[in-house]
Amino acid sequence: MNLFLSTFINKLDKKGRVCVPASFRLALSQQTFQGIVAFRSFKLPTIEGMGIDRMQRLSESVDQLDLFSDAQDDLTASIFSDSQMLAFDGDGRVVLNQILIDHANIQDGVAFVGRGATFQIWNPNAFETHQQEARLRIQNNRETLKLKVDHA
Repeated sequence: MNLFLSTFINKLDKKGRVCVPASFRLALSQQTFQGIVAFRSFKLPTIEGMGIDRMQRLSESVDQLDLFSDAQDDLTASIFSDSQMLAFDGDGRVVLNQILIDHANIQDGVAFVGRGATFQIWNPNAFETHQQEARLRIQNNRETLKLKVDHA
């Protein structure tokens, strides 16, 4: 599995184009679609981003829910109907449409935030605030993480 790591701040031009970080493009290079899949987060003022292969896995997970259940209907309406396939241009850029830009309150700077198997696209100032709050919650709750052990 390829990972999206680190945070990169890039500029958004007047046409809505932004360069996807080179390490993110490299992580996506083996996928069937050369670009990203993006949709509005339903939890935060950010854009969720991933490769088409991860999106396929999300689809398979939703297919495990009862057909026509409220949970399935809500998830498909919130994720799949809102998703955009954004192809890379020759310079490694994608075009963010106005709906995505408005949702994340992006002005001219764009923060690409690695989240392991996925990434998010933020207004840089909003992400900085979110990250500080997340670190504080971890400290206050004394969160820990167990490392997954591979049984080979």
